[in-house]
Amino acid sequence: MRITSTSCICSVLVCLCFVQRCYGAAHHGSIKVTRNQTKHVEGETEVHHRPKRGWVWNQFFVLEEHMGPDPQYVGKLHSNSDKGDGSVKYILTGEGAGTIFIIDDTTGDIHSTKSLDREQKTHYVLHAQAIDRRTNKPLEPESEFIIKVQDINDNAPKFTDGPYIVTVPEMSEMGTSVLQVTATDADDPTYGNSARVVYSILQGQPYFSVDPKTGVIRTALHNMDREAREHYSVVIQAKDMAGQVGGLSGSTTVNITLTDVNDNPPRFPQKHYQLYVPESAEVGSAVGKIKANDADTGSNADMKYTIINGDGSGVFSISTDKETREGILSLKKPLNYEKKKSYTLNIEGANTHLDFRFSHLGPFKDVTMLKIIVGDVDEPPLFTMPSYVMEVYENAKIGTAVGTVTAQDPDTANSLVRYFIDHSSEEDRYFTIDANTGTIKTAKIFDREETPWYNITVAASEIDNPGLVSHIPVDVRILDVNDNPPELAREYDIVVCENAKPGQVIQTITATDKDNTANGARFHFSLDEGLSLNPNFTLRDNEDNTASILTRRRRYSRTIQDIYYLPVVISDGGVPPLSTSSTLTIRVCACERDGRVRTCHAEAFLSSAGLSTGALIAILLCVVILLAIVVLFITLRRSKKEPLIISEEDVRENVVTYDDEGGGEEDTEAFDITALRNPSAAEELKYRRDVRPEVKPAPRHHTSSSLDSIDVQEFIRQRLAEADLDPSVPPYDSLQTYAYEGHRSEAGSISSLDSATTQSDQDYNYLGDWGPEFKKLAELYGEIESERTT
Repeated sequence: MRITSTSCICSVLVCLCFVQRCYGAAHHGSIKVTRNQTKHVEGETEVHHRPKRGWVWNQFFVLEEHMGPDPQYVGKLHSNSDKGDGSVKYILTGEGAGTIFIIDDTTGDIHSTKSLDREQKTHYVLHAQAIDRRTNKPLEPESEFIIKVQDINDNAPKFTDGPYIVTVPEMSEMGTSVLQVTATDADDPTYGNSARVVYSILQGQPYFSVDPKTGVIRTALHNMDREAREHYSVVIQAKDMAGQVGGLSGSTTVNITLTDVNDNPPRFPQKHYQLYVPESAEVGSAVGKIKANDADTGSNADMKYTIINGDGSGVFSISTDKETREGILSLKKPLNYEKKKSYTLNIEGANTHLDFRFSHLGPFKDVTMLKIIVGDVDEPPLFTMPSYVMEVYENAKIGTAVGTVTAQDPDTANSLVRYFIDHSSEEDRYFTIDANTGTIKTAKIFDREETPWYNITVAASEIDNPGLVSHIPVDVRILDVNDNPPELAREYDIVVCENAKPGQVIQTITATDKDNTANGARFHFSLDEGLSLNPNFTLRDNEDNTASILTRRRRYSRTIQDIYYLPVVISDGGVPPLSTSSTLTIRVCACERDGRVRTCHAEAFLSSAGLSTGALIAILLCVVILLAIVVLFITLRRSKKEPLIISEEDVRENVVTYDDEGGGEEDTEAFDITALRNPSAAEELKYRRDVRPEVKPAPRHHTSSSLDSIDVQEFIRQRLAEADLDPSVPPYDSLQTYAYEGHRSEAGSISSLDSATTQSDQDYNYLGDWGPEFKKLAELYGEIESERTT
């Protein structure tokens, strides 16, 4: 089974149908497709002359937007193997098969069950096959064919970019292109006239026209004036079917605005104007406005105002406000009603941007006349000068006249004037003024060196109208008097080298004077004449307000004298001249051969012998090395002579224990604890415990009263504190033990030590009552007591 391609145009379709009808009976063994044929004519039989494939039509057409109640018949499939007995089954597959397109499997008729839209899908590709209904085996190979959706005029033209906003200059020539509009039609442009669009204008005539084919909008009138009408609304229609009856149409709106050109000259509403200006108007202030009208807009209406002539051209000026396009009249010079009461000005307003295409419409400028009336105003007093500069000497007495100011009433009334100083600052309180004459006098004594200038403000008002006040600045300069003596410009550090030569300049000095150049510009330097001639230094006046200090002898010695004092007298050239005396300090220093100062200290005496700095450093290093060797030698000798452990009696790392209770009354060799009970004996001479003392401390004898006055507990506490805080103790361990049993009991001590030497008020007669154990003790103490009593 084979289906071949053919053309889809209508004429070919007709021919194919004709061929099919003529040669259908001879196509044995092939599928035959028939369009718009639902059944065979009764009694018609097919005659097969030869078994060969016939020519087949492989493309069907279905009309879009079919709205009928029954499915739309598309065409028929037929195989030459079909004998009409129902043994052949037709199968349809592909796009839309079974949903959009259905086939009668017995007859091969194809129908469309849905309304199709060509604008969504233009064609469908399907496959047809004939099989044996009993065996389900294909009788012929599968064939492909196309069902094409045939277009109808179901879409109106549309303007996708509308509405439009466009401009065109006014006064344009007729036929000037404004805009081209384009409408689109979704129908098939290759089939019929469904998509053939023509344009027409529905609204906007007779001002504009449109080309039917291209959609170009053009002006239709000459000299369209924006000032007469600026905005236009034009409606353009697009119709398909080449504009024939029954075609679909769409429309859009084009808003056209005429843009401005400079085709209107400026015009003053009046030819004569009058302006009132008071004579009190300030110079530079705006006194009036004037404006010429221009029907144009934007830069086409820009203009410039000028004063072309008139007697007030030198008194007034005019400028242009670019925003409001007004002429601003300003005052250049002060007005005086008493001198001139009116002025006349001719003012011109002209466009600044000209379009020579419209020069025939006349000059683009206009002129008007302005008369200015000067108004009389009661004016404040007027000073004869715009400012005053006065002078007065410093140290002048209070009440000295400085100068006089003068003011007059400019009005015809010529009222009397009263003067006063505006005390707005502290400087104004240094002066006074005569209210009637305007004479300024000093109120304090001035010092030019503190304040050389004073600025005050003098006011004048009319006696009849005190509210009208004029002010004038007055600058007072304080003249200098030679009242300050000259002095040195700075503190000078003058140095003279030891190897200086006679006549050598060692310093140049200058002076200053607080007075001005008239009283202190010329200084004279000299040595004090009251002193004898200085043998060491002299002074030379250079006559340029400087002086030089010179040496008068050869060589100076720091060891003999390291500082010299040179009194200098300085006088100025003022009237009368003033002078002052200053003392210069000159230090003697050691210098290098090139004059650089090496040192100014007197202890460096070796430098005078001609030794250099390097030689001195070498000598000092040798001395330091020798001293180090000597110290090292002494230290080694002492370390050999004095070992760390000198003897057994050395107190370092020994335990000293005092715990001997004695041997009783018969023991006379017991340890003597007198030193323990008499610690003050060691207070005289303290020596280090880590070395053997070279000189033994001399023993001291204490009376029995001093022994009794020492508290052993306090002694031990002091020794512990000394051992803890002694900075001379070397860093080795040392244990010192002081055993102490506390204070004596109420019964007293029973020790026999020092019993014979101890003074006591105790009565020991009671010992005889204690029994035979204490008999010996009672006899001993009782006898001692009796002897003491005797």
